[in-house]
Amino acid sequence: MAVTVETLEKLERKITLSLPVDIITKEVDVRLKRVARQVKIDGFRPGKVPMNIVAQRYGYSTQFEVMNDKVGEAFAVATNEAKLRVAGQPRITEKEGAPEGQMQFDAIFEVYPEVKFADMGSVEVETVSAEVTDAAIDKTIDILRKQRRTFAQRGLDGAAQDNDRVTIDFEGKIDGEPFQGGKAEDFQFLLGEGQMLKEFEDAVRGMKSGESKTFPLSFPADYHGKDVAGKQSDFLVTLKKVEAAHLPEVTDELAKSLGVAEATVAGLRADIKKNLEREVKFRLLGRNKQAALDAVATKAELDLPNASVQAELERMVEGARADLKSRGIKDADKAPIPDDIFRPQAEKRVRMGLVVADLVRANNLQATAEQIKAHIEELASSYEKPADVVRWYYSDMSRLGEVEAIVIENNVTDFILSKAKVNAKAISFDELMGQQG
Repeated sequence: MAVTVETLEKLERKITLSLPVDIITKEVDVRLKRVARQVKIDGFRPGKVPMNIVAQRYGYSTQFEVMNDKVGEAFAVATNEAKLRVAGQPRITEKEGAPEGQMQFDAIFEVYPEVKFADMGSVEVETVSAEVTDAAIDKTIDILRKQRRTFAQRGLDGAAQDNDRVTIDFEGKIDGEPFQGGKAEDFQFLLGEGQMLKEFEDAVRGMKSGESKTFPLSFPADYHGKDVAGKQSDFLVTLKKVEAAHLPEVTDELAKSLGVAEATVAGLRADIKKNLEREVKFRLLGRNKQAALDAVATKAELDLPNASVQAELERMVEGARADLKSRGIKDADKAPIPDDIFRPQAEKRVRMGLVVADLVRANNLQATAEQIKAHIEELASSYEKPADVVRWYYSDMSRLGEVEAIVIENNVTDFILSKAKVNAKAISFDELMGQQG
């Protein structure tokens, strides 16, 4: 049977579905008889409840279920016959004046758009590259040394300086009155590492054991303690102990303590280089992938299905509520979050998803089992027991689905970069890792 599809606006379509009444009636009878065999009603033995009582109690809900099922089946058949790719759920309403013995329904829905791509040769993509330098390895070794530093108390004349661990008592007041959280005894922090507000660190720097000092401190307007944010205070601080940091020397002993297989300085540097190169590879891949996808998605012409954008908005709002809840915000699930603040991002995500899907379909860029396996093995290679990590991925279809999506995007990226004008640019290791300055 031919299906008549009416175009309403852009991606919106309408089709009319017809269902014989007797099909609905027969299916309702079948389901009610099934219910009658199982239902328990006081005064009747199981399976002996009269049909008129079963129909009275369950007839409406059964009719509703059957209508939903049959209309859903008819909609699926009709859209499949018309070769329509449906986006989101249809809005279905019953029509008045159907022919005798028939029920008719209007189904209004959206379809996925046709994506029109610019000539790939005209698309420009800037890709970046970066190398793991000796300086990057040195910086990583310094971080590892800091994690294993020890502290020794300075003499009474030793003034507190950056990298020292200091022990203090302090009390703050606003307008001469103490405030919540403004007092502590035997409080320790590392000077010069931004653990305290700058004015606080500046006051403590240069003090000696046994010294006390009063100093003004301005709390920033965005300070996490809302009761004191943006206010002026005075602090009395007493320095009780100053401890100088001692970093372990870069020796074979340090390499051994870090569990490096080849317990030498050279082995440590080689191990760090291998790990950094793996991280650089993934960061470059992610950055270049985004550049390639953005370049094509920006030039592609397509209409966005409202249903897809709305679904993405709802996901983002729920994600925002979950984030608020994880931070301990009361009634986070009821927080009024206007979805308009997420709309540009939601539209971008939907656009990107449709562009990727169309490129995959048109150019046969699906992920193969071999590609998925290779990607998982690469992810697992940085762990102590790679085989366990591989099993962990293959034990859950959702995890496999996430890997498949990444591999598909990699395939699309490779396809774009093979066709587009690529402008390669070398950047520093620090810039790539977000450690500029």
